[in-house]
Amino acid sequence: MKFDWEEAGTRPYAPSAARNQAPILEVLLQHFPGRKRVLEIGSGTGQHAVHFAAALPDTIWQTTDVRDALPGIRLWLQQARLPNVPPPLELDVNGPWPTWQYDAAFTANTLHIVSWEEARKLFRGLSGVLEPGALLAVYGPFNYGGRFTSDSNRAFDEMLRKVSPASGVRDFEAVDALANSVGLRLVADHAMPANNRLLVWKRIAGS
Repeated sequence: MKFDWEEAGTRPYAPSAARNQAPILEVLLQHFPGRKRVLEIGSGTGQHAVHFAAALPDTIWQTTDVRDALPGIRLWLQQARLPNVPPPLELDVNGPWPTWQYDAAFTANTLHIVSWEEARKLFRGLSGVLEPGALLAVYGPFNYGGRFTSDSNRAFDEMLRKVSPASGVRDFEAVDALANSVGLRLVADHAMPANNRLLVWKRIAGS
């Protein structure tokens, strides 16, 4: 994914991340306090990581993304100098996953970018790294009952599919079924600005 650059040209910059980080953090602060290790999947520029980790100083926030994105993430982390954000890890859902265990995971604006098969792999990968009782928070647009929730989401879906036919706004029910298949049960569905949602699942013990 391509990003803009800051005016100084020093770090990659996603305007959408700057717009949505405050409302996302407001919800995360309802669910993530007390969590010790968060795995962020698809950290993008790294903007979310530094914003959220600064507000959750007792939580280790582990960034990840594909190899090409890691240099930009490092730039954000180097400037922030947060002690609870270790260097980013390379993570492609088609490849190996980290060996650490986490009690929470977060991903934003990924499910509509990756293919549906890659979404399946994402949830299968999570099943190997999330502890019993762990939380998963997913931010992005979703359809409900097979229908778009807004004209803007319909237009966004059309744009995504023109770029890549495998992309597109996902149906909540299908994503929830994937989550259920790896022992995750929905605990919250938050309405967010710009017709997005923030969904939170919890991994049940014994799954």
